[in-house]
Amino acid sequence: QVQLVQSGGGLVQTGGSLRLSCAASGRTFGTYAMGWFRQAPGKEREFVAAIRWGTGNTYYSDSVTGRFTITRDSVKTTVYLQMNSLKPEDTAVYYCARSQVTGPTSLPSSYGSWGQGTQVTVSS
Repeated sequence: QVQLVQSGGGLVQTGGSLRLSCAASGRTFGTYAMGWFRQAPGKEREFVAAIRWGTGNTYYSDSVTGRFTITRDSVKTTVYLQMNSLKPEDTAVYYCARSQVTGPTSLPSSYGSWGQGTQVTVSS
């Protein structure tokens, strides 16, 4: 079993920054990728960013490219999402997730473990 515990988030004005953290514990051996998704009210969960655990390769959705950065600390088995130049449309509940299988890192179905979610609200 793998547990993902998220921290960070909150309320920020347009143009501000926030950093989310996601610490993995338990049987983390074999992690293929870690990702961040978000879900706004009335919308489906959407891909934000992902990082391949072994190579460090990163992937971003078009909507956050150039503004968000995903990083990992392999020793702490923690993944971070630095969010800069935030916009009101970034408002959502953000979830981190862990994948053990090879596959598209942008699909929620590739991930088997999920964090508890954290609210990010960007005011205009």
